[in-house]
Parts: sequence; structure tokens; C-alpha cells
Amino acid sequence: MELRRVYVQGAGGGGYIDRKVVEAAPDSLEDLIAEMSSSSSYHQLDVKTFVLKTKAMLMKMDHKVQLARRQALFYGHLASIGIPKSLHCLSLRLTEEYLVNAVARSSLPPPEYASCLTSDSYIHFALITDNVLAAAVVVSSTVRSSADPEKIVFHIITDKKTYAAMHAWFALNPVPPAIVEVKGLHQLDWPADVDDMVMETVEEIHRSSSAYHYISRADEEFRRLDALKPSTFSVLNYLGIHLPELFPKLERVILLDDDVVVQRDLTPLWDLNLNGNVVGAVSAQKSDEGGDSHCIGKKLSDYLNFSNPMISSLSLVSKRDQCAWLSGMTIYDLQAWRWTNITPAYQHWLKHNRESGFVLCHMGSLPPALIAFNGHVHPIEPSWHLSGLGSRMPDPELLESAAVVHFSGPRKPWLEIGYPAPREMWRAHFNHSNEFIRRCRVVE
Repeated sequence: MELRRVYVQGAGGGGYIDRKVVEAAPDSLEDLIAEMSSSSSYHQLDVKTFVLKTKAMLMKMDHKVQLARRQALFYGHLASIGIPKSLHCLSLRLTEEYLVNAVARSSLPPPEYASCLTSDSYIHFALITDNVLAAAVVVSSTVRSSADPEKIVFHIITDKKTYAAMHAWFALNPVPPAIVEVKGLHQLDWPADVDDMVMETVEEIHRSSSAYHYISRADEEFRRLDALKPSTFSVLNYLGIHLPELFPKLERVILLDDDVVVQRDLTPLWDLNLNGNVVGAVSAQKSDEGGDSHCIGKKLSDYLNFSNPMISSLSLVSKRDQCAWLSGMTIYDLQAWRWTNITPAYQHWLKHNRESGFVLCHMGSLPPALIAFNGHVHPIEPSWHLSGLGSRMPDPELLESAAVVHFSGPRKPWLEIGYPAPREMWRAHFNHSNEFIRRCRVVE
């Protein structure tokens, strides 16, 4: 009778069911029927009590489903951001080698090639990363795919923690005839005004990181997961906005993310006329058989909150349903960039997003770039860049024809959760018999 009283009171209170009642509810419809059939008070149960008891059971089942989803999301997220033990091993062993082996500390590039680092006669690639193995794959695949590898110069920027390992890898594993430069952030020597500009970005990232953890909203769980992603607040991930400062003597540069594989010669991309624009990039757009175009990636409205007056007042508002451009492979006219206010605008929106409580756009390096580079983007042929290999299996024909494939998404190729076929394609670009690869069991 006590159970019936609780349910009847719930009916009288507008259908509210106490949490303890939900927890005590049957786990399934079969359990509910069995419980009611065996109840000594079965003949006393009315329809309202039955309905509320059923509702409590459904609420309990829903809670279990939601909990399972959250756990799956959380564990999947942890799997996507974790650094495999093999990569830890590789970095540590290379750092040790740097300390004890003079060859691992040899100049990169050798002194006789130093002039090539600023020569317009070469194709200059920039790679900003702290992942040694990923950098090795990007460089190797680019050189292998090139029709003119002796014209390639790679500028690798890494942090102080990774510098020794990164330097040791490329000193011990050169990729002739290409030229490779490795620099740590601690080695960059800028004039005072440039240093102040870069530090403004770095300090804003740190301020945003602190503030992001203390903002509480309805999407808090997903925001916490975002905050766990190393890329969300990694200084290296934001340094692309300072390419003109990183390479003051270069006129243009191709920027590659560390989760790409190059499959085709990129010389034609280097020679591409950007028609006065600052950046050449592929938008996440695809045409179907009827000739209609649709986004295979995200739209601008997926990154920017156009319901906010600060965003809706921008000229971008008319493009809210357009596809966002992809950042895995981009070419920049640094000369044109230097004549714009793109970098200050980027810093402005980073700061205002934090001050707004992160309601203007998603936290990350791309959303403010979509605003700052608006009006300065030259669209390039989609076959240059196929994204999303870290979140879905692409069409085999697209995969084969793309100049650059990008493992954007959580299933990075160096993780166990990566898709097998693309992962093997990625693994084909490093030497499995390399001493460090074998000792650290990178491939098993």
C-alpha cells in the first residue's frame, strides 16, 4: 500500500516521480509485468498507478541509456587524445640519442644549405607539431610524391620539450635531396615588437584555457571533453596565425597539418595564382550526380554563433550556410598577408570570445581564422584535399585521387582506434626496420 500511496501522490502532483522511486523501478517491461502479477496488492492498482510505474521504469531505462552514451563518448574521447606508449618511447629514446650522439645533434640543415631556407627558388613547406612520427610521415610522403624533390624545403617548428627528439630523428633519418630545418620555439629570435605580438596570442590562449574550465552551461559535459583535447589550447596549434613572423623572408609557404599524407606532387599548388588573396584552401564541399553542391564537412554556422549580435553583424552572416574551408593543407601568400590586419583581427576575436563566455564561436584555432581571413580566401580545386579520414571511411575513388588526405577527426592513424585501411596507408611512409621504430614497437 505504501508503494501505491507514493505513485498516487505522484499522480496528484502533476506526474512528478521521486528519484528514489525511479531507482527502485523495474529494469524492463518483463520485470514490470512479473512484479505486478506477483504483487499481493495487484487488484488494488489503478490505471494511474500503472502509468506512473511504467513511466518510472522508462525514466530509469532512459537514464541508463544516457549514462552509457556519456561513458562511450568519454572513453572514446580519451582513446582519441591519448598518446600511445610507443610514441612516448620513441620520443624518449630519440632525446637520449640527441644527448649522447653527435650525429643526432648535427646541424639541420647542414651549413652549406642554410641559404636555401630563404630562397624563392625552392618550395617551402611549414609543419608545426610536437609529434615526431607524424612529422616523419608528412615529410616522407611529400618528398616521395614530388616530381622535383630537390626543390623542397621543410621548416618544422616544435616546442622545447620535443625539440631534441625531433632534431635527432631528422638528423639520423635525412630525406635527400629535400632540405629539412627543425627549430624549437625557444630558438626563435624575433624583434621586440614581433615578440610582443606573438606573446599576446600565447597569453590569450593561456587566459582562455583558464576561463574555459570555469564557464558552466548546458553543454558542460561536451565542453569538458573539448577542454581535454590537447589541440584546444596547444600553443603550437595557434602559431599558424604568425606565419609572416615565423618566416619573415619568405613570400609564400604551404602549411601542412601533422595528420596528413601527401599522395601527389604539390608543385602545381605552389605555382597557383591566388588572385591577390592571402590563403588558398579547399572548402568542405561536394557535388552530387545532379550537380547540386553540399558540405561534406562543417558549415560556417557550425563554428560561429550567428544568433549573437556580434557575429550576425559581420559580412559573414550572408555566408552562414556556406562550407567552411579546410585547414589541413593551405597555401599562403605571406607578402599579401603582411598588408592586411588579419593577425590583429584573429587576436581580437580570440579575446572577445573569451570575454563573452565563449558564446561567439567554438574554442579552437579555426573559428577565429574563419572570421579573420574572411574576404581573403581563394577557393582551390577539391581534389587537392580530402578531409575526414579520422571520422569516416571515404569513397575509395576520392581517396585514391586526392593530392593530400587529412586524418581530421578523432581516429588518428597513430592510434589503435584508427581505421585499418587508411592507417596502413599512413604506416607505409615510415621505415618499419628503423632501430627506434622496432625498439619502441611502433608497429606490431
